[in-house]
Amino acid sequence: MLHRGHQSTDGADGGELTVPMAWLYAEYIADELLRTGDLMPPTSFEFRAGRDALALTIFLSDTDGELPGIRVVTQLETWLSLTAYDQPWQDWVDDRMSQLSAEAKQSDGPSPDLELAEAAWRWLEETELLAPDLNAVPGGAPGGGEDEGPKVWTPAWQLGLPLGHLAIHLF
Repeated sequence: MLHRGHQSTDGADGGELTVPMAWLYAEYIADELLRTGDLMPPTSFEFRAGRDALALTIFLSDTDGELPGIRVVTQLETWLSLTAYDQPWQDWVDDRMSQLSAEAKQSDGPSPDLELAEAAWRWLEETELLAPDLNAVPGGAPGGGEDEGPKVWTPAWQLGLPLGHLAIHLF
C-alpha cells in the first residue's frame, strides 16, 4: 500500500514498512537551505529551530503531494511569503495540521510523515530558547557589549522562523 508522500515496502514479517519520504525530503531541503546560509552552527538548538520551522513550512505547503518531485527553486517565493514577518505562520501551521489530521482520520490513520511533522511542531511550541530581546530599548544594556544585551526565553518557532526565512533569502 502506498501512502501520499511516502513509500512502502514489504517487511520481513509480511507487514508493511512505511518510509516518511515527504517529511524527510522537507527536512533535507530545510537543512540544506540553512547550511547554505551558514547562519549558525548545525549542532545548535537555533539551527534545529530554523530547520524544523522551515521543514514544517515546506511539508505543509505541499497540498498536492508532489514534494519529492518538486524543484526547490520554483517554491522559494511561496516559502518566503509563508515565513514573512507579517504573516500568521503559527495559525497557518495549526490550521494545516488540523486539516491533515482530519484527512488522516478519514483514511488509514496518521501517516509517519504527519507524525514526524506533529513531533517537530510540538518541539517548536514547547521548547524555549534564550535569545536577544528584540523589543529591548537600544543601548539599554549595561556594559554596552553587542552580545551582552537583555535576553528573553522565546518559543523555538519564534526564533526558528526568521532564521528559516533569512536562509531562503540567502539561497
